[in-house]
Amino acid sequence: MFLVTGASGGIGRRVVRILRDREMSVRAFVRLTSRYGELEHRGAEIFIGDLEQKTDIHKACQDVQYIISTHSSDGNPLALDYRANIELIDQAKVNGVQHFVLISVLGADRGYEDAPVFKAKRAVERYLESSGLNYTILRPAGLASNLLPLAERFRETGVYLLIGDPKNRTSIVSTDDLARMVVDSVTVAGARNQILPVGGPEILLREDIPRIFGRIFNKEPIIINPPLFMIDGLRGVLGFINPQAQKNLGTFRTLLANEFFCTTEEIANLEAIFGFELETLEHFLRRYLAV
Repeated sequence: MFLVTGASGGIGRRVVRILRDREMSVRAFVRLTSRYGELEHRGAEIFIGDLEQKTDIHKACQDVQYIISTHSSDGNPLALDYRANIELIDQAKVNGVQHFVLISVLGADRGYEDAPVFKAKRAVERYLESSGLNYTILRPAGLASNLLPLAERFRETGVYLLIGDPKNRTSIVSTDDLARMVVDSVTVAGARNQILPVGGPEILLREDIPRIFGRIFNKEPIIINPPLFMIDGLRGVLGFINPQAQKNLGTFRTLLANEFFCTTEEIANLEAIFGFELETLEHFLRRYLAV
């Protein structure tokens, strides 16, 4: 039995699909307010709970052999990115789980003090490494599925908002490829007890993304490129109104201000470990946008 947290999210939903296609037993941890009809239709066992409640985590972890943590914080990194994962790891030890797969973030080890999600992910990575469990930690540079709403907006308007340096490099991974790596991590020897940076097969500039959109929709992109200090101004205002939102915006600013890409050697290593060729961003977008 596999337990998948964040099962209704972009990564988790795809992980459940693959597991069910392989006829594996899956317990999908979802919130009552999430959309989980597809998971149920595919034959996953639906566990409705709250990752902020230890009792729910304890119940969900009963009789599972593998735990896959794909959930994200949704504005509460201390409770979800940190505490929930620590509790999942503790329960994995209690229940003799055979393998724990954690979705982290590229750059978690860089010490970004202003980014609560990065700090939480790194603390959990360390805890998992020292837990005695078999594990795989995957650090994606960015998810292709996150660009689908932006692509649809571009289809309608031709406008792309690019905050910060357009020359910053990125290597966005196909979310389907990432889900496949997640599932394969429990059986592929080269992924056992490893921290693996995960990106797509190309190193792109951030300004390449609207150009890809332009090729897909046969439109000349209108790029609006406001400076990063606008985010700093917004954070200053939020400090008086909503301090928690101000902290969360620090993670967003970190993502905008820095480069997140995998080297060609790291990508070649991924393809060698998992045994398949990674999908380009443009190919992923064309598949999902049906163009």
